[in-house]
Formats: sequence, C-alpha cells, structure tokens
Amino acid sequence: MKKKTTVFLFILFVAFSNTLYSQTVRKYSNEFLSIGVGARALGMSNAHIVSANDVTSGYWNPAGLNGIENNAQVSLMHAEYFAGIAKYDYGAFAKRIDTSSVLGISLIRFGVDNIPNTIDLVDPSGNINYDRIKSFSIADYAFITSYARKLPIPGLRVGGSVKIIYRNVGEFAHAWGFGIDAGAQYNYKKWNFALMARDVTSTFNAWTYTLSDRVLEVFTATGNEIPSNSLEITLPRFILGVSKNFKLNEKINLLAETNTHLTLDGRRNTLIKSNPLSIDPLAGLELGYRNIIFFRAGVGNFQFVTDLDNFKNLSYQPNLGLGIKIKNMVSIDYALTDIGDRSVALYSNIFSLRIDLNHFQKNATRFE
Repeated sequence: MKKKTTVFLFILFVAFSNTLYSQTVRKYSNEFLSIGVGARALGMSNAHIVSANDVTSGYWNPAGLNGIENNAQVSLMHAEYFAGIAKYDYGAFAKRIDTSSVLGISLIRFGVDNIPNTIDLVDPSGNINYDRIKSFSIADYAFITSYARKLPIPGLRVGGSVKIIYRNVGEFAHAWGFGIDAGAQYNYKKWNFALMARDVTSTFNAWTYTLSDRVLEVFTATGNEIPSNSLEITLPRFILGVSKNFKLNEKINLLAETNTHLTLDGRRNTLIKSNPLSIDPLAGLELGYRNIIFFRAGVGNFQFVTDLDNFKNLSYQPNLGLGIKIKNMVSIDYALTDIGDRSVALYSNIFSLRIDLNHFQKNATRFE
C-alpha cells in the first residue's frame, strides 16, 4: 500500500515541480497552449499561421479571423493522449462585426481526471481503509478573446488576443494567468506572409497552494519540498511564416506553408539551438480537390535524441490529415500525428468540426 501512496506523491510532485520557486522564468510553461487546435492545422504539423483563415485563427493567428467570409463560424475538437488518460478539448466561436473586423472567443481544456488520492489510504496507526480514497483532477484552461481587423493597406490584416489562464491541481493548488498574443498577415502578389508573437508581453501565472495539515505532514515525512505561492513567467515566442498557393489545374490546388519558431528563453532541443535563441522549423502541405476534399501532410518537432549507446539521432514528427467540406456549410477534418513513429512523441487520432452558421440559417429559411 505504501507503493500507491508513493505514486500519489509523485503525481503531486510533478504537478508542483514547475512552481517550486517564488518567481521564475519557465521554458516550458503553459505547454498545453503549444499543442494546437483543429485537425487541419495538426495534419500540416502546425505550420498554419499564414493559412489560418477561419474561426481557429483565434488560436493560430488572430489576424486570420478576417478570412471568415460569412457572418459566424463555430468549431469543436476533442483529442485524447496517453491511451485516453489525458483529454484535450477545444471550442471556438467567431462573428463578423462589420466588413473590416471580426471578434472571436476560444476555450481550451487539457486535463487528467479521476486521479486516486491515496494519501489517507493508510492512517498513522497503519490501518487500511479504501473508503478514504478520493479522486481529483489536474487541468489547464485557457479563455481567449480575439479581435481582427483589415487595415487600409491592401492585403494587410492584423489581430490580437487576450488570454486568461486557469490551472488547477485538485484542492491542492491553482493558478491564474494573463497574456497577450498579436499577429499579422500580408498578401503580396502570389505570396502570403505572417508574423505571430505569442506571450508578447510575457505571460504571468500566479500560483496559490492550499495544502492541508495532512499533506504537509506526509510531504515533510517523505522529504518532499513544500511548495510556496509563486509567480511563473512565460517569455515571448515569435513565429514567422510564408505560404503560396499553386493552382495545378482547374480542380486541384496545392498549398505549401513553412513556419519558423524563434524562442528567446535559452537553449532548447530544437534543430537550430543556441543561447538564448533557438529555432524550430515546421512545414506543411494541403492538396485540395475542387475545394471539397483535402489531403494534408507535414513535418516538425525536430529534436536530437540520445539513444542507449549514447549516440544522438535526429527525431522528427511526420503528420497526415484528411478533410471534407460539405456544401460550404460543414468541414470535417482528421489528423494522424506522428505517422511511422519517427519521433519520441506518441501518435494520436484527432477529429475536428467547423460549422458555418450563416449557411445553416439560409437553408433553414429555404425550408420554412
């Protein structure tokens, strides 16, 4: 039974490990916001800040919200990781305000539920009582409000997002965070360019711990460090993107996009790394047939992984995706990440749905 208690303590320790200091800059803070949303983008390995032109742009690049041609759109996505242990949910709504501006709202949750709390399984006298086992959840939430506007300069669109972050570790700890993203898209002749600045003002997470006397007692007895209220800071990340559409014939179109992530928080395990700048490239393709059926592929997540013989090998993550658009009303997209198991990441099957509310309203009017 001590083994179960040890597992519980390990889970708690991992949850607290990012916030054990009173104030610190974290390389991998709020990483649930780096997963991505929408199976279209995930099928292209997240190379999507230029081609983002729908409701999901509130996440990828708020400037892309102005690509919404009709009045309103809604999108939903559900994904599971680690054999269904972790669940990732996303929902978004965007509405055009006028011919030049769009407002969007996005919600993201990434969490692990029903974690057994076995800290009281064995009481101080050594008695075991399974009725004392309770469960708790560890979850991260993001609430994102985005605004996009076309500028008088032809082909230029800009946008910004305000994000409120809530992170919760059962009844033991929680954090509130605040950050700002900004982006731009520019079309020049047959080329398209984009710039995205995430956490442009730095994002702050303020952690508060409410540990019971029992938890403090067990942490002290097992030699774990007692966490204290802290402030976690996420430094800015800049993404540059370029894309081009190739019209192969009247029915087939090919979209190619590449993104480059620039981080300034120290040396990372990326394809190009230095201190403090690290560079992480991504690339994606989308082949469309009559703007109805889409085939997608991409590659990213380049890392150098040390094997058992102490040799470093280049790991990368290839992705594939499919999409179908039904009467310009509904888009159903699918992505299979990490095909062929070429990276250390686990593969996942991801589905997402996008609905153009205007077309539904028009069709409903026709049937009345």
